[in-house]
Amino acid sequence: MCLGNQHKWLKVGKLKSEKIHARKWLLQTWIRYLIGWMFEYMSFAIPVKRLRETETLMAFYHPNPSYRFHILLVPKKAVASLKELDPTDATFLTDLYSTVQNLVNEFQLPAYRLILNGGEYQDFPQLHFHLVSDVESQGFKV
Repeated sequence: MCLGNQHKWLKVGKLKSEKIHARKWLLQTWIRYLIGWMFEYMSFAIPVKRLRETETLMAFYHPNPSYRFHILLVPKKAVASLKELDPTDATFLTDLYSTVQNLVNEFQLPAYRLILNGGEYQDFPQLHFHLVSDVESQGFKV
């Protein structure tokens, strides 16, 4: 007996449950603490191609991009989400805006989005921003 399209639905259901399981695992307190600690104290050891790095943030290509041009901007401080930022993080926000402006200019992006996910939409337990574009640019073939 051939399952046909039913087999696809079973496979998709399995993938969704695996993603939910992985998300629950990542949101455990000790994992969140470890990831935040890594970005705060061991960011030099994170194996990514850095596009920009300041005292407060690092910008690098997304390891599993959802867009043709997809950069992550991550604070070098253990911050799980936007609601945990406080007024002392003004330097990070200044670096964030400056870095985004520089990247947009460098890659000559005619259209782009800066995305921040929070709550259940946030898959990774460290604050991060996505600079994305699907548009052909003059400075970068996306």
